[in-house]
Amino acid sequence: MFVLVEMTDTVRIPPWQFERKLNESIAEELNKKLANKVVYNVGLCICLYDITKLEDSYIFPGDGASHTKVHFRYVVFHPFLDEILIGQIKSCSQDGVHVSIGFFDDIVIPPESLQQPAKFDEAEQVWVWEYETEEGAHDLYMDIGEEIRFRVVDETFVDTSPTGPSSAEASTSSAAEEVQKKEAPYTLVGSISEPGLGLLSWWTNS
Repeated sequence: MFVLVEMTDTVRIPPWQFERKLNESIAEELNKKLANKVVYNVGLCICLYDITKLEDSYIFPGDGASHTKVHFRYVVFHPFLDEILIGQIKSCSQDGVHVSIGFFDDIVIPPESLQQPAKFDEAEQVWVWEYETEEGAHDLYMDIGEEIRFRVVDETFVDTSPTGPSSAEASTSSAAEEVQKKEAPYTLVGSISEPGLGLLSWWTNS
C-alpha cells in the first residue's frame, strides 16, 4: 500500500530560516510542498522519510534565499495491482460503488466488477447483490458506511497541471464546463467479483 520513492528537488530556504539547521528547514519545506499532493504516475505523497544527500547550496543575485538540490525518499500511497484493501462505502451511483479508506476517497468499484447479479436500487440509492440460494434470491444491500473488502484492479492518473487557453474564442460557458468536468488526479478502480470480497458482514458468522 505504501512505498518509498526516491526523489530529487531544489529547495529554497528564505534568509529568516538560516538560524535553523538546514536539514530541519528542508524537511519542513518538502512536506509543505508534497504532503497530501498527488505526483503524476507516482501516487499520493504522505510524508518525508529521510534525506539521502544534500548538494551545495547557492544564493543567486537578487534573491537572498539559499537554493539546495536535495535527494530524498518520500512515503507514497500507491497500492500495487491485485492488492486487497478494506475501506468504507462512501456513496453509490449508477457509475458504481464509491469507497473511502479515510485519507483517500477516489476509489470506485464499477458495476461490472460487483458480485453478480447486481442491481442499482434507485429508491435507496445503493447497489444490491441478488444472492442466489436454494430458497431463492436474497437481496444483500451495500449500505453507506459499511466496511468493504476489494481488490485493486486498475489505476488512473490525470495530469491536472495548469494549461493555457486552447483558443482566444474560448467562452465562459466552456470554461464553466471544464470546471464541472474536473477529474481527480489519482483514482483507484476496485473489484469485488470473487468469493471473500465485498462487505465484511457477508463473510463473517453472526
